[in-house]
Amino acid sequence: MIWKIMRGIVTLLTAGVGFWVGYELISGANGLFDLSAYPAKYSFLGLITFIPGALGFLIAPWLMDRVVRMTGWVVHKLQHTPVQDLIGGSIGLIVGLLIANLLAAPLSGLPWVGHYLPVVLSIVLGYLGLSVGVKKREEILGFFSHVSWFSSKERQNRLERPVNGAKVLDTSVIIDGRIADICKSGFIEGTLLIPAFVLEELQHIADSSDLLKRNRGRRGLDVLNKIRKELDVHVQIDQRDYEDLAEVDSKLVRLCREISGQILTNDYNLNKVAELQGVKVLNINELANAVKPVVLPGEEMTVQVIKDGKETGQGVAYLDDGTMIVVDGGKRFIGQTIGVLVTSVLQTAAGRMIFAKPKAGEGKKATPLQTPALNGVNALG
Repeated sequence: MIWKIMRGIVTLLTAGVGFWVGYELISGANGLFDLSAYPAKYSFLGLITFIPGALGFLIAPWLMDRVVRMTGWVVHKLQHTPVQDLIGGSIGLIVGLLIANLLAAPLSGLPWVGHYLPVVLSIVLGYLGLSVGVKKREEILGFFSHVSWFSSKERQNRLERPVNGAKVLDTSVIIDGRIADICKSGFIEGTLLIPAFVLEELQHIADSSDLLKRNRGRRGLDVLNKIRKELDVHVQIDQRDYEDLAEVDSKLVRLCREISGQILTNDYNLNKVAELQGVKVLNINELANAVKPVVLPGEEMTVQVIKDGKETGQGVAYLDDGTMIVVDGGKRFIGQTIGVLVTSVLQTAAGRMIFAKPKAGEGKKATPLQTPALNGVNALG
C-alpha cells in the first residue's frame, strides 16, 4: 500500500513539473509558442503534462528502490560510526555552512556567477567543515568538556546510553575475581558493561541455600563493588532484557551483537558459542595462559611431586602459576622436591601441561617409603 502511494506521489510530481513547463512555454508574452487556438493550447498542455507523468509512473519503482537502498546504507554507516565522529562532523558541518552563508551575501551580486557561488560555497565549505570536524573531534569535545553544564549533561547521557564496543562481563568472570586485578593493572580500556540479567543471576547465587554458591555470589558482588569504587574504570549497568530468551549466555550474545560489544568470560562453552555467532570474546583463561613463562623441551626445573598421575608410575607436580607437570616415573618421588627435565609441552584450551622426567641421578635416590623395605631386606639377609 505504501509503495502504491509513493508511486502515485512520484507520478503527480513529474506530471506537475511537465504542466508547469508547458504552461510557461505557451503563456504570456514570453511564451515560446504562440498557440492562440484553445484546442491546440490545451492539447499541447495535456501532452506535455502526460509524458513526464507517464515516465514518472514507470520509473517510480526503480527510483523508490534506489532511495530505500541509499537510506539503508546511510543508516548502517551511522550506526557503526562512533558518537565522537558524529558530534565532531556535525559541528564542523554547521560551522562550514555558517561561513558559506556569510560569504554568499556579498558574492551574490557578482555578474554571471553571482547566482551559483552560494551553492558552490555551501558544498565546498560544508565538506571542509565536516572533514575538519571529524579529524579534530577530540579537541572539539575537549573544548566543550570545560563547560560545566555541557560536561554534566554529557556524563549523564553517557551513563544512560549503551556504549558501542563495550566489554560485557558475564557471571563466571565476575565470580572468578581476576578481572579486578586486570583492570587495576591498566590492561582493560573502555567501558565495562554489566547487564541487569547478569546482576540478577549473581543475586540468585548469593541468596542460594548452598554455602559454596552463596560465597561465590557474594564474592562476585564484592568484586563489582571494588571495580566501581576503587578502580579508574568506567562501569555501566545495562537495563535491557530479552524475555524471549531463557539462558543468560544467549542474552549476552544477543546484547553484544546489538552493541558490537566483546564478551569478557572464562567460560569455555560460552566462548565457542559466541565465536560461532561472530561475537568477539576476551577469555581470561587464554590471557593467563598467554602470560605464563615459556618452557621448552630440554629445560631443567625443580618441582615438588604432589600426587600420582593417571598412568602407571606417573607423578604430578605444579608450578606457582598452577601449570600441571606430569613427571614420567615420578610416583616414587611423591612428597619430595626433585629436579626434572622437560620432554614436551602440551597447550590445550583448558591450559598448559608440561611433561617431564626425573633428571639423571634422581632415580638412584631412595624415597622414605623405600628405606624401611631395604632395611628389612638387609635384616633378613
